[in-house]
Amino acid sequence: MSYQIRTYGDPVLTAQAAPVDNVDGKIVRLVDDMFDSLVDSGNGIALAAPQIGVRKQVVVWDLGEDPLAIVNPEIVESDGEWVYDEGCLSIPGLYVEMLRPKQVLVRGVDLDGNVIEIEADELEARMFQHEIDHLRGVLMFDRMTPDQRKEAMKEYRRMEREAEAAAAPQRRPLARRLGLQ
Repeated sequence: MSYQIRTYGDPVLTAQAAPVDNVDGKIVRLVDDMFDSLVDSGNGIALAAPQIGVRKQVVVWDLGEDPLAIVNPEIVESDGEWVYDEGCLSIPGLYVEMLRPKQVLVRGVDLDGNVIEIEADELEARMFQHEIDHLRGVLMFDRMTPDQRKEAMKEYRRMEREAEAAAAPQRRPLARRLGLQ
């Protein structure tokens, strides 16, 4: 089942997600639903459970190989620096150049309940950092410098206004709708 992706302003996105105590059938179903939602998003590479309104520490991703999931992920090591235009399904259409560590070591649990460690570099490392931020209630806006945040918020509000205007029904004068003009 696919869920609508929650967008900026939804309080679930700023709340801390709860750790998963037991990887059971409910978590496996949640992962399946998250993959459906990720695919339906059309352009995302990863998704954290809070982005579909579920306050659990679960992340799914698909970087073009095998789709994978991790439960209760945490970054245990990081190194280097990498600047990249970062986007977010919960802040659609906005991309901001951000500096994050280039490599990370992530520890979590797989869907069989086994502890796993993943060494990630560049895009995959950034993806883990971004999604783990979601599990902590941290959004891209929170990672920006004050000047970046001001400009990004301005651009995001402009895109929201344009989307609302495009979605609004076109109004015609009453006389024209009644065929009097």
